[in-house]
Amino acid sequence: MTARGELLGLLCVSTHGEGAEARLEQCRKLAVAIADGMSLALSNIALREKLRSQALRDPLTGLYNRRYMEDSLERLVRLAGREKKNLSLLMIDLDHFKKLNDGHGHAMGDAVLRETAGAILGSLRESDVACRYGGEELLVILPDCSIDDAAIKAEAIRARIQELSGHHGTSVSASIGVSSMPAITTQMADLIATADAALYAAKRGGRNQVKLAEPKAKSTMDPEFVRKVAVDAAPANVPLEIVANNVEGERTDADQIVMMLDAAE
Repeated sequence: MTARGELLGLLCVSTHGEGAEARLEQCRKLAVAIADGMSLALSNIALREKLRSQALRDPLTGLYNRRYMEDSLERLVRLAGREKKNLSLLMIDLDHFKKLNDGHGHAMGDAVLRETAGAILGSLRESDVACRYGGEELLVILPDCSIDDAAIKAEAIRARIQELSGHHGTSVSASIGVSSMPAITTQMADLIATADAALYAAKRGGRNQVKLAEPKAKSTMDPEFVRKVAVDAAPANVPLEIVANNVEGERTDADQIVMMLDAAE
């Protein structure tokens, strides 16, 4: 069975007994029609998968692209929040990559990026998501992974990337920033920002190292912070569930909290 010049498979029709050859000749046209239909269907499926892969993956590294990362991160953050599980994120940047490109050519730069992607994928679980964030910056989402476990994973990835130096006869290394929910933040945008800040702290600290993000201070605009303040400040005679259920995320001003407590009494 062929389609668009590509061999897709083989359809075999057989029979036995008296008059077998005549029966095969009778069904030849039907078999050819079935084979042609199956070939076209298989070809369309392969084409659809190829187009889907091109839409979701970076062509150089084979990692997921930024669009897929953003969709996946949003979904995984919601899932982690609903199930009260950890979610960690690694921001990875190759050190002195522009210098490598300028000194050894873009072909070597591309090869280093591809092998870096392979080193990362070889360290991950099936549930983890590795993406090319932009340029030489890569991002890994680690569902159900604490910040301590993520730091161990990041160090293993850093060591694997450093081993590429021997393959290319030049220094290859990476700096990695690690952030996590809920240990560092509870907001998706802050998860990326804190991992990025940790990455640049690793760069400032000398590169080729892993840095953990600093816990983000609770803002008075954070609804969870407001709820906690309101519950802690509630008079003893006010049921806490009434207080908690009446706190609105927009009411962050201290006077608004007092007004709400007064109304609850």
